[in-house]
Amino acid sequence: MVTTKEVLSPADFKAFVKFPFSLYKDNKYWVPPIIKDELETFDKTKNPAFKNAEARFFLAYQQGKIVGRVAAIVNWIEVKEQKLKKMRFGWFDFIDDFEVSKALLQKVNEIGQEQQLDYMEGPVGFSNLDKVGVLIDGFGHIGTMITWYNHPYYQSHFEEHGFIKEKEYLENKFLFANADPKTFAKANMLIKKRYELRELNFTNSKAIMPWVDSMFDLFNDSYSSLASFVKITDVQKEYFKKKYISFINPEYIKFVIDKNDKLVAFAIVMPSFSEALQKAKGKLFPFGIFHLLRARKHSKNVTFYLIGVHPEYQNKGVTAIIFNEFHKTFTEKGIVECIRTPELEENTAIAQIWKHFNPWTHKRRRTYRRAL
Repeated sequence: MVTTKEVLSPADFKAFVKFPFSLYKDNKYWVPPIIKDELETFDKTKNPAFKNAEARFFLAYQQGKIVGRVAAIVNWIEVKEQKLKKMRFGWFDFIDDFEVSKALLQKVNEIGQEQQLDYMEGPVGFSNLDKVGVLIDGFGHIGTMITWYNHPYYQSHFEEHGFIKEKEYLENKFLFANADPKTFAKANMLIKKRYELRELNFTNSKAIMPWVDSMFDLFNDSYSSLASFVKITDVQKEYFKKKYISFINPEYIKFVIDKNDKLVAFAIVMPSFSEALQKAKGKLFPFGIFHLLRARKHSKNVTFYLIGVHPEYQNKGVTAIIFNEFHKTFTEKGIVECIRTPELEENTAIAQIWKHFNPWTHKRRRTYRRAL
């Protein structure tokens, strides 16, 4: 028999966060989160997502043992401003038992009906900067700190419970050796001259901070046309600024500005922290922080985390300026492999950006939906 319990106490939240550590205990591809950071994500007093969203969390039990978890989320910006009557759910993990996944999804379904929403979609987080999608292909590749990993049986559970594909995301990678500078070095000079643009590089985090709000505004402008996009609020900007920007290598943040010093394009790359997080085992101390700092300095693989181009400059080759700057930095650091974050299959514009790098798709993930 499967029972569910709402997560309310600090002890329950810790159990919620730690459940995947047992579910993926012997899996060499799963990348654990930092427990403290994950707990803060679910803390209404710390995560600004709760300013415009509600969430309830549930654990599933079988014979007194935790066998699954799910977060049921309503993003009110999405519902009220975009008129998408969607019930979100994420952090969805479970043993290979259809009764367990059914019980958890039923809790999400009930909340969605209570809120008079039309359908449920997941796995997704609070916003576009959270993890997204259930992995359906590429289980033999190590995960990243910004994606969920899951067992292959998850897909069959969604289909068994009457869900259909909503969106598909591709994860691609390419060897840095494939990045032939001839494809963008000349274009870099022509584009800068034609549109009176220039690159902006950084050597310390302090110099980046005055630009961060403009960067998030540009991110909102860049992706606003995508149906799934929910804008980043001013409160979230402050949160991400304080929590993440200072930890990202400043040399891995590239901006392009116009003659009036207005930001028109940006890209953020992060070193791969996957193996470091596996060694940390969910804890920063006493040794986890050293594994992360070592990866920050010495990792030979990088992940392209965010890239944005103002709509007025899209399809004008502005990314050639960004790639030219990254090529210099990656050459100096001896980067071997470049990994891209999940990108919507329908986003053909982003595919055009990368076509000269001979990328290949190594993972696919989906969100699924079902009427309430």
